[in-house]
Amino acid sequence: MFPLLQIAQTEAEIPGTTLMWGVFLVLTLLSIIASKSVERKFKRYAKIPTRHNLTGHEVAEQMLAAHNIHDVEVRIVKGTLTDHYNPANRTLNLSPDVYNGTSVAAAAVAAHECGHAIQHATSYRWLTMRSALVPVVSLTNRWVSWILLAGLILINTFPNLLLIGIGLFAVSTLFSVITLPVEINASRRALAWVRQEGITGPDTHQYAESALRSAAYTYIIAAITSLATLLYYLMIYLDRR
Repeated sequence: MFPLLQIAQTEAEIPGTTLMWGVFLVLTLLSIIASKSVERKFKRYAKIPTRHNLTGHEVAEQMLAAHNIHDVEVRIVKGTLTDHYNPANRTLNLSPDVYNGTSVAAAAVAAHECGHAIQHATSYRWLTMRSALVPVVSLTNRWVSWILLAGLILINTFPNLLLIGIGLFAVSTLFSVITLPVEINASRRALAWVRQEGITGPDTHQYAESALRSAAYTYIIAAITSLATLLYYLMIYLDRR
């Protein structure tokens, strides 16, 4: 039997397979919708200025200084929505639209990334845990797909290979789950600070909240998808036992 046909037959025999594929379809659609929502809202809120017309770069510098953080460099990086904080070299990297933008969207994103820098400076435990997993996840992600594929092909002769793949995939799932409190906490810090400092006013703060909330949904869906995928492989392994 050809390997792919064997995998298809194996999956077809697992109780609940149809339901799981339905779940994956729904999650995929939700992921696409969430991503498009983030892009749409950023474009929309990029037209709404902050109260003092501060750029994202200026917002970041002020927020870092307000929290007595002076060893983080704010940089501009290529791309759209490529903003991130790198704890390894203590750099806060902002996309051009955020770095130079004077909108509510730019301020919200810049402040959110500053939230991660503050987490790092204060040894926020969830960020510490996620950072510790980064090298492990980077390593396992190189091999996990191949091991899972081989495990499915050899499910009847070497079922423990699939179990090894499941263990590796569980690391990625754990990383996705741990990411949730990290991102949510960073957004809370960001929103509290921009409101406190008057960067967003009573008439614009809701837009900052909306933009960061939409971004959070993408992480939530990613974590649920990873958990569902892990459960699916576990179902296959346990059924074969």
